[in-house]
Amino acid sequence: MPGALDPDSDGGRVYRALVEHPNSPAGALADLTGLPPRRVRAALEELAAEEAVVAVGDADRTWDALPPPLVVEELLRCDAARHARLRRAGAELERLYRSARQDTGRYGALEVVADVPRFLAAARQLQSSARHQVRVIDMPPYSGSPSYQLTQEALQRERMAAGVVYRTIYYETAFDDPVAGPGMARMIEAGEHARTLDELPLKLVIGDGDLAIVTLDADDRPGIVSLLIRPSSLLRALSNVFEIVWRFAVPVSPAGGMAHVEGRDRQILSLMASGATDDAIARRLGVGRRTVVRRVAVLQAMLGATTRFQAGVQAARRGWL
Repeated sequence: MPGALDPDSDGGRVYRALVEHPNSPAGALADLTGLPPRRVRAALEELAAEEAVVAVGDADRTWDALPPPLVVEELLRCDAARHARLRRAGAELERLYRSARQDTGRYGALEVVADVPRFLAAARQLQSSARHQVRVIDMPPYSGSPSYQLTQEALQRERMAAGVVYRTIYYETAFDDPVAGPGMARMIEAGEHARTLDELPLKLVIGDGDLAIVTLDADDRPGIVSLLIRPSSLLRALSNVFEIVWRFAVPVSPAGGMAHVEGRDRQILSLMASGATDDAIARRLGVGRRTVVRRVAVLQAMLGATTRFQAGVQAARRGWL
């Protein structure tokens, strides 16, 4: 099908001629395209097999082009089917690859990677193949040179531009870190959803629900070791860990630094924590109920809380009261 849409191919030239001159015989198409009759006939046969053109008439056979939107849709359908076959083949090869490299009794969803180049390649593949979201718990140790970090930032920008959502939890002092701080600020400015927490359980990256990478200090030598986890109960558990930590983490503003509250918002949170209703808060502060409702919604969003009680607990835990 690509031949019909490629203006530099024989098929593309013949198809374009038929779009402009419907119901043309092969001889006329040879004159219109400047191609030898033999190549025109070969192109017509290929285009007909690809359902881009159709023969009309019986005695003096002529040809007509199928509508371009149908041709394009068929091309997209064929590409999607081809991509699906490639993914299935790749998954099967990956299964065979892991099976050939693991001892009997090992957990099939887990692969231990001890060398940095293999880890970096896996991390890049995770981002490149993500279609919906990438979730990150970011903390030392860091791998790769400064130039590699910039390359990773460029890849993240590319994936975010393609619609992939990035949610990252940084360790609380990340802003002061000479390595993590500048990159963190740049990614937040580019659209990353970021939070911080003073204690993080592990270094983790999750691409959709397809792959997770846990990075640890190597126990028996200098350097790191990475665990690649494929779809399994372990990956689901790690996904749950991320979501729990995300709820406890403090949102970071695009301008940098943790979100904080002052003045009236602090009073609203204190009254929320005491169990006061919106009406009671409005009367106590001398403001309209709508103002209170609006600020409560904003504060709950800042705290990552779904209920008033959660918001009060989170605010107290973070020292906002």
